[in-house]
Amino acid sequence: MNASSVDFAELQRCADSDWQQRILPTLSEYIAIPCESPAFDPDWEARGHMQRAVELMSQWAHEHLAAIADARVETVRLPGRTPVLLVEVPASDAAAAQCGPVLIYGHLDKQPPMDGWAPGRGAWTPTLEGERLYGRSGADDGYALFAAIAALRALRDQGAAHPRCAILIEASEESGSVDLPAYIDALAPRLGEPALVVALDAGCGNYEQLWSTTSLRGQVAGTLRVRVLEQGVHSGDGSGIVPSSFRIARHLLSRLEDAASGEVIAGFHAPIPPSRREQAVAAGAALGPALLDGFAFAGQAQPTTDDPGELLLNRAWRPQLAITGFDGAPRVADAAAVMQPYTALKLGLRLPPTLDVHTAAQRLQALLEADPPHRAEVGFELDFASPGWHAPPTAEWLAASLQRASQQAYGRPCALIGGGGGIPFLSMLGDRYPRTQFLVTGVLGPQSNAHGPNEFLHLPAARRLTAALAQVLHDAAAR
Repeated sequence: MNASSVDFAELQRCADSDWQQRILPTLSEYIAIPCESPAFDPDWEARGHMQRAVELMSQWAHEHLAAIADARVETVRLPGRTPVLLVEVPASDAAAAQCGPVLIYGHLDKQPPMDGWAPGRGAWTPTLEGERLYGRSGADDGYALFAAIAALRALRDQGAAHPRCAILIEASEESGSVDLPAYIDALAPRLGEPALVVALDAGCGNYEQLWSTTSLRGQVAGTLRVRVLEQGVHSGDGSGIVPSSFRIARHLLSRLEDAASGEVIAGFHAPIPPSRREQAVAAGAALGPALLDGFAFAGQAQPTTDDPGELLLNRAWRPQLAITGFDGAPRVADAAAVMQPYTALKLGLRLPPTLDVHTAAQRLQALLEADPPHRAEVGFELDFASPGWHAPPTAEWLAASLQRASQQAYGRPCALIGGGGGIPFLSMLGDRYPRTQFLVTGVLGPQSNAHGPNEFLHLPAARRLTAALAQVLHDAAAR
């Protein structure tokens, strides 16, 4: 069967049916499980939430692959590590088996709930409002297993070809995928060398076309601590004598970024390939003002620049510092006239995809700890250094397939974009399999707010992406 012979309308019909009748009820059950990643719930194993999520997905996969001979669903556990769910679906026929396997990736661990959910919504309260399913991790990315199996079912329903597929769902991605390398090593004989890796954990610039992520930033994350006192003192007595720990922390951060512009110093930059600049300009033109729709700016607050292309380059290729946590001060409502003894800041430094994160981590620690003002106690404790990823050149067959899938599913061409987050799995696989092709996509579009309050899954986008994935899997067997 060649690429043009698959009935895409039937693929979409099957995907829509599976989403409505088979996926939504179980995905809602998954959202209700507070299976926080180990970085946020060190007692995850004793609580049993991760196990509940794995069992829910495993049972669903068993049920919906029962008609496919030799399909295999297994929960794999290595001692002391979070589990992974591995689903193996054989190629549709002998010819398709010669095309090389496809590895489809997702994760089921979650970020913490956070405050700020609208009334009636909650992280562990699945709420369907129109075509949006609210709740933690429906889009990031609990949907991945369901969409992948639905895509394969849609192909099987019309006898369309697809390669051997392995679906790997991990449970430590939100903790930096700390357990995944051991599983990749242990499962290497079963995974083989993928001809194509599909990661369903990325974003989309809008919900009107297929988006393929071409790069992801690395990240160095850790905690900066500044201590000047053993205990708090009256601010009337201490100010002017005791230096402010917050001021010292602010001074140390100014070594890293310009306080006015937010620009990070040159030592953490990397050259931006001309092709990625061109793609950012094209994606910015396609999105226009809609690029900002996903950000609830307060009052008259403005973005860092008015140029959409430059905004996309800022997010994808330029280093940026975010302060994601703060300790050492009471709430404003509880504040008294006391100088606090210390300040602790959680730092997340996003880095260009091609920059060596381990060298950057050493440089950052040295920069923050050297010659502290007033000889204050200063330390930077590294949490993790997560490498970035830069996609290899796209093969002609995959580029054509992405355009075909996007046009048929959305009626618009596929768009290329650099991502601002990170998926450690990709750099790991890219280093291990340099000849592998990658499709990194997802449903995290405008306002979907992954990791934050009111996170939602845009259901029409999920249904269309499922059918588009089926088309790409078919094309992978027909190339």
